[in-house]
Amino acid sequence: MPVNKKSKEEIIIKTRLDKWLWAARFYKTRHLAAEAINGGHIHLNGQRIKPSRVLILGDKLSIHKTPFTFEITVEGLSIKRGPAKEAQLLYREHEDSIEKREKLAEQRKLNAEQFPHAERRPDKRNRRRIIRFKNINREN
Repeated sequence: MPVNKKSKEEIIIKTRLDKWLWAARFYKTRHLAAEAINGGHIHLNGQRIKPSRVLILGDKLSIHKTPFTFEITVEGLSIKRGPAKEAQLLYREHEDSIEKREKLAEQRKLNAEQFPHAERRPDKRNRRRIIRFKNINREN
């Protein structure tokens, strides 16, 4: 059972790391959270860990989700996945982590503007034009 009673007044909730990451909405499924932990994308207090590790309030997590890295402190424990507003109360992100993510997002936005992608795939007519153009260049 995830809930242990020490006394009538004090209740301690034990939460596995993979379940907490799912409840805090960092991953859509517990399986994805466990894969990220096993893959070394999650560090607890600077060390690699296993998905079954029990979290304690005040633990520092480093979550690397390409291309962003979240540096957070655990402020609440939950064994149920709730609304996003409640999930945000389970952790506090460090100020420098927020700044780094915002800078990286801005850089990615600028790169996307400099190197735009095609709006859509070529249709049949345009594909034939591309093929014809390539074949003409090969002949010359």
